[in-house]
Amino acid sequence: MNTKSCSIQIGKNGLTEGTFVLLENAFKTREDVRVCLLKSAGHDKEKIKEVAEKILEKLGKKYTYKSLGFTIFLKKWRKARR
Repeated sequence: MNTKSCSIQIGKNGLTEGTFVLLENAFKTREDVRVCLLKSAGHDKEKIKEVAEKILEKLGKKYTYKSLGFTIFLKKWRKARR
C-alpha cells in the first residue's frame, strides 16, 4: 500500500465532523490526501472551491490544495504557508 497518498469521498452529507476526523487521521501518516466529490455532493466548480476552502480553514495554514475536475488534492507542508 502506498503510504504517501489516501483517498476520501464526500457525498450528499457534505463536510461533517467525521470527514475532518478522517482527514486529520490520514495526514498523521500521509503527505497527500485526495478528496473526491461525488455527484450527490454537487458537481459545480464553485461548490468544489467552497468545499476546498472550508477544508483548509478547518485544517490550518500548513495545507494547500489543487482541484482537478471533481477531485481536490490536499498537501501538508512542514511549515505554514502564507
